[in-house]
Amino acid sequence: MTFATRQDVLDIENEKPWDERDVPKTVYKMLAETTGAFPNRPAISYQIMSGPTDKAETLTWQQFHDQVAQAANLFRSLKIGENDVVALVMPNTLETAIATIGAMVAGIANPVNPLLEPEQIGAILRETNAKVVVTLRAFPKTDIAQKTAEAVRHAPNVHTVLEVDMNRYLTPPKSWIVPLIRPKNPANHHADLKNFNAEMARQPKTLSFEDSAGDRVAAYFHTGGTTGMPKVAQHRYSGMVYNGWLGHRLLFTENDSVMCPLPLFHVFACHVILMAMIKSGAHVVFPTPAGYRGDGVFDNFWKLCERWKTTFVITVPTAVAALMQRKVDADVSTVKNAFSGSAPMPMELFKRFESATGMAVIEGYGLTEATCLVSCNPPTGEKKVGSVGVPFPHTDVKIITATDNGPMECEPDQIGEICISNPGVFSGNTYTEAAKNADLYHYNEYLRTGDLGRIDEDGYLWITGRAKDLIIRGGHNIDPAEIEEALMAHSAVAMAGAIGQPDAHAGEIPCAYVELVDGGDVDGETLLEHCKKHVHERAAIPKHIEVLPELPKTAVGKVFKPDLRKRAITRIYNAELDKAGIAAQVTEVTDDKKRGLIAKVSKSGDVDEAALSQTLGQFTRPWEWAD
Repeated sequence: MTFATRQDVLDIENEKPWDERDVPKTVYKMLAETTGAFPNRPAISYQIMSGPTDKAETLTWQQFHDQVAQAANLFRSLKIGENDVVALVMPNTLETAIATIGAMVAGIANPVNPLLEPEQIGAILRETNAKVVVTLRAFPKTDIAQKTAEAVRHAPNVHTVLEVDMNRYLTPPKSWIVPLIRPKNPANHHADLKNFNAEMARQPKTLSFEDSAGDRVAAYFHTGGTTGMPKVAQHRYSGMVYNGWLGHRLLFTENDSVMCPLPLFHVFACHVILMAMIKSGAHVVFPTPAGYRGDGVFDNFWKLCERWKTTFVITVPTAVAALMQRKVDADVSTVKNAFSGSAPMPMELFKRFESATGMAVIEGYGLTEATCLVSCNPPTGEKKVGSVGVPFPHTDVKIITATDNGPMECEPDQIGEICISNPGVFSGNTYTEAAKNADLYHYNEYLRTGDLGRIDEDGYLWITGRAKDLIIRGGHNIDPAEIEEALMAHSAVAMAGAIGQPDAHAGEIPCAYVELVDGGDVDGETLLEHCKKHVHERAAIPKHIEVLPELPKTAVGKVFKPDLRKRAITRIYNAELDKAGIAAQVTEVTDDKKRGLIAKVSKSGDVDEAALSQTLGQFTRPWEWAD
């Protein structure tokens, strides 16, 4: 059953309380039930190259189940108990899915973004007290093995590193060439080095230990990663099963084929998709180790959908923007829906994508701290573009604002902080560090997301801004503090404010504004070079730095970032209008109580309004004519 209205959701919710639903209590039980129902149906497919006829490997549900059991047995043989951590520093492979679920069955899985720097990976390994790490064997054109080895060197509790050799996915002559050009395998650490597949093959295909008796923490997912110590969120079986149940109840059946070029180290691919596949028996395809970033994926995407008879595409706005630069050059008639998350989709992009593909775009909202899913636009009902739809069954969303009398729930269309209670919220224990859970909840139950928003009279949720200043670049969280600290290290800089400037591809990208010390003499280009050396993550390096006579400040002397955001919107929008040759410009950016920041546009001559709408419609912040 899908849903078309908020009332449909309430009807599902009113069937019975979540605690009374007949759902599996563990991830392994969920997998075992689906394997029993569909043992010979396809579960997961993977291809290392992106071509529509390139070699691919598919596991049935029985094969996937058996290898998950083998992986779990392997981890137990390495002394991983229910409270011990297996970290995975991996791109997408079949082994990534197998090891992730196997680690959840045996202990606690800790997927780590392999694009992070060694010091950040090491910080996560230490924070989670990881004992076993699954990663790649040294392989051409990737430095994951080298970075992981350096991280393990600084993580004293890691005693075993299990390596996956991706050469097994290649065919001759490429598979012959790899051993000749393979980088030297790093072993500059204290841990034992073992071959993951060889060790796993020695294990029985049924669990050699009793599955967990009930709910427990089974995964750690880190958020951000641009500062020295990312926050680590704790996920229980109940939250993961809830995500799987939602996918099965509202979106997928065993007859669906889901194209998911998103990384398994992120909750979107792992919890929203993989858990929903495990619950429903649907088939998921992971193309290339790097997903959308893999060589040729965008160019071959539609042909891949034709190859795998895709019914659902899993995507993000940045990927949709790239796909819209390619012609739909294949039969995609089987694809009915595109499920999009990570950031709002600009109206113009939404319209172009639906028009070009014939698919319905379903925008959703979730966050790592809530074990992901919160809301989505109704698949078969009214989609309010720009909103993130209606809350899912058994998810209670409140808009709360602080008052002198304590937190108060907002009226419809009144903006406040989005706060969530659902089976994925681990109240009081969201983060591994207790101190980071302080003041994180209202009424001891509702997770404070840090996002500002409103719920309209129809029950649709709208995100209007962020209480916390994170810059979200293509779904990746960037802490502005690191950029600001790097700029403040320059002798000529007195104050700095980093924000996200609008970007048609990534939603927003970092930029910064600075105020100089008395007598300071430095320009934006010099500061950009300074940031390239002192900002630790490439994605966080600002794309624009501007020196102002004085930064806007609050009454207590803090940088007032809303004014900087208005300045950035004006600069970016006017540059695009000028490039498009449109006789109009943004003369003001105002803060609307319902819609957030709005660019006010004035004409300076004859204007092609369709061209203007297309030019500014590629950004998420809305515009309207000035009075």
